Amino acid sequence: MTTSYTDRAVRLRAGDAELTVRPDQGGRIASLTVGGTELLRQGDRFGSFVMVPWCGRTRQGRFLNGARVHQLPLDAGPHAIHGTVRHERWRTVRADDRSAAFVCELGDPWPYRGRVTQLVELAEDGGGVTFTLGVETLGDSFPAQAGWHPWFLRTLTPGGPQVELDFAEAAAWQEERGEDHLPTGNRVEPGPGPWDDCFGMPDGVSATLTWPGQLRLTVTSRERWAVIYDELPEAVCVEPQTGPPNGLNTHPRLVTELEPLEAATTWTWQTLS
Repeated sequence: MTTSYTDRAVRLRAGDAELTVRPDQGGRIASLTVGGTELLRQGDRFGSFVMVPWCGRTRQGRFLNGARVHQLPLDAGPHAIHGTVRHERWRTVRADDRSAAFVCELGDPWPYRGRVTQLVELAEDGGGVTFTLGVETLGDSFPAQAGWHPWFLRTLTPGGPQVELDFAEAAAWQEERGEDHLPTGNRVEPGPGPWDDCFGMPDGVSATLTWPGQLRLTVTSRERWAVIYDELPEAVCVEPQTGPPNGLNTHPRLVTELEPLEAATTWTWQTLS
């Protein structure tokens, strides 16, 4: 089998799964089908995108690196949201039938030079996919976050069952959300949805999405944080990330020449019909 990819799209196939990456659209996973059924929302707010060099909202777009204060563009009301690389053109550096590697340079409006890599690997049997991110500096050290923002369809087929989301066993706490949609710093017991909330998962992210009678998909990661967002009628988001929203200020991970930031998440699935 020959993998088809151009500057616009990279298509990977294994078993009955097919995944499409759009390097020209921020390295976004544009489509994931299993047995011909699409799992990711299409149209506006589609697929799954990378969040680097920060995840979620950064309060008033400001963050510190030591004593230096930096101002980011505001694109979520009074805040900056979801990083910069989702707007950039990535470059495909390698692709075969089941895997592909991509790279994107960090730069303006981010105040530090750096590089982001993404490796996408379909399991040999087509029963899962692993995404691995790397963030490295090309100069000065800087704080950063990395994560993923998938838009999973609420229903897979017209009139089909709605997805059932379960992450209760992994979630040890919920970050209390302030009126500005950012964590207040207080940890509370996980509450019922609907959610636009960050949860702490100290043993690693684990969440299962089940479309009864159709398909079950599990999102896992070694990272300890996930934002759950299910306020849209069309989609549900499970977002593994290296820190909570506003984490550039509250839980920064310093990227140095010796210590890049690395993160990975795996989605596995099985059909139920």
